[in-house]
Amino acid sequence: MPRPKKTVDKTQEKKESKIATPGGKYFYATGKRKSAIATVRLFKGAGAITVNNKSVSEYFYIKTLVGIIKSPLKLTGSDSKYDITIKVLGGGIHAQAEAARHGIAKALIEADPLNKHTIKTAGLLTRDPRTKERKKPGLKSARRAPQFSKR
Repeated sequence: MPRPKKTVDKTQEKKESKIATPGGKYFYATGKRKSAIATVRLFKGAGAITVNNKSVSEYFYIKTLVGIIKSPLKLTGSDSKYDITIKVLGGGIHAQAEAARHGIAKALIEADPLNKHTIKTAGLLTRDPRTKERKKPGLKSARRAPQFSKR
């Protein structure tokens, strides 16, 4: 017996918000945190930030994460000088935000080397080396040993 075809109402379809990517010269940097990798491009512009072809507030729906991303821009006073496009892969949403912050900080130094002192003293240039510890042989996870039984 053939299945009836499902009809999709066109008003219920998800509409993707296409954001125009800026063109021309840009400053490039990559930022990393845990297993998240962010590639950042800084274009001369008005201050629009896009992450994976979405606006920042749409991709990072938690306001504190948007604040994390914008922190190097506020620190250097260049939050309305550049349009930023970010592509993020891997990790969780918080690690992605911190990877984007790391990439933006590195790209701001590429754009203006005078920013290096203020960004470095704020500690935004150092890559956070903490990652997940590997599983060891004979253990259940990195440090968790099998349950000990006396008898």
